[in-house]
Amino acid sequence: MPASPSPRGPLRSAEELNRLIRALFRHRDARLSDAERAEYRALLDELEQVQRGDVTTAA
Repeated sequence: MPASPSPRGPLRSAEELNRLIRALFRHRDARLSDAERAEYRALLDELEQVQRGDVTTAA
């Protein structure tokens, strides 16, 4: 079953998602909190949808 689109509407661009993912890791040994891990997983899911071309990305 395909993943559902983001409830926020159109997905962000791969560039924007990568920037947000990188921002979670302030330094290479960064440890994520539970909330940050959840955000990271959501960003990865959204990025995967964009890369598969499942949805139209936001301009």
